[in-house]
Amino acid sequence: MGEVSALDKHLCPACGAEANWNASKQALVCPYCGTTSPGELASDGSVIKEHDLVAALRAIPGEKRGWGNDRVAVQCKSCQAITLFEPTRVAQRCDFCGSPAIVPYEKTRNAIAPESLLPFQISEPQVRESMRRWYGSRWFAPNRLKNAAFTDTVHGIYVPYWTFDAHVDARWAAEAGYYYYVTVRRSGRLQQVRKVRWEAAAGELSLTFDDELVAATQGVHAKLLRGVEPFPTASLKPYDRGYVSGWVVEQYQIDLVAAAMNAKRAIEAKVHEACASDVPGDTYRNLQVNATFSDETFKHVLLPLWLLSYTYGRNAFQVVVNGVTGTIAGERPWSWIKILLVVVLALIALAIVGRLEG
Repeated sequence: MGEVSALDKHLCPACGAEANWNASKQALVCPYCGTTSPGELASDGSVIKEHDLVAALRAIPGEKRGWGNDRVAVQCKSCQAITLFEPTRVAQRCDFCGSPAIVPYEKTRNAIAPESLLPFQISEPQVRESMRRWYGSRWFAPNRLKNAAFTDTVHGIYVPYWTFDAHVDARWAAEAGYYYYVTVRRSGRLQQVRKVRWEAAAGELSLTFDDELVAATQGVHAKLLRGVEPFPTASLKPYDRGYVSGWVVEQYQIDLVAAAMNAKRAIEAKVHEACASDVPGDTYRNLQVNATFSDETFKHVLLPLWLLSYTYGRNAFQVVVNGVTGTIAGERPWSWIKILLVVVLALIALAIVGRLEG
């Protein structure tokens, strides 16, 4: 996985310095003189395109390759993140795990460039406050956690994703089970016993999937990404370098082939679940599904995340915030002293209740 800084510069009309995308103002703002740049981004009539997946897997179009600019690239030896940035910037630590073990990386020339993105909507002050509340709600975390995980190390990162669309026609066959009850005598008592009557069943359905997301990052932990999804991809904007001005952008390490396989497995699982819901009766068994895919398309997009990486003891942890919705998910250490205290108090309470009842 990798990262990239701003691909091109948007200059401030007042002082000529580089203007950065400001999430709270939803505009380009100069960090030096505070001037807000006029005009709309991606105002050239650009549209967000869906690309034929089958054709792309056969031969990815050459014109879609590359970011169009020379970049200095480094790879973190700890988490394997690849960071691309302008030659004037000096990388000292990995933005994803904080490791200083970064080395030059060369294999970045054939990347597929993103064509759409979701701009940051959540500002850094909002993120800091969310993280403070999140830390405060972790009762079983060590007391020193708030001092160890400083929120001033938070980074705004555009993370690469693939989106996949598909139409699926599915035929299914199964044994549908219908519950019924019989009365039996056991140990001198009459009891109701549930039985199942099995009948053959079959059917078909058609489903359309839009923007099935597959994360192309390895630097952000997969469980945390699932915790802050979904992203409102219906609001995607055509790519404009102004949106990424001043932000770190990660280059994908999960390529189109691997992502397409992951998406197909995820869609197949959803189709299987939908077919299972169609089986009549109370239960089912031996469900067989035959799914046919058509109209398969894909996009490469950038989605915004706020990321905090910190080390507590010998372990590394991450906290992630969705840059559009503000949804937060994080990892933290556990205080076994607090957990043991709760267990002891619970045992004491049970003992007291037992004595009172006795």
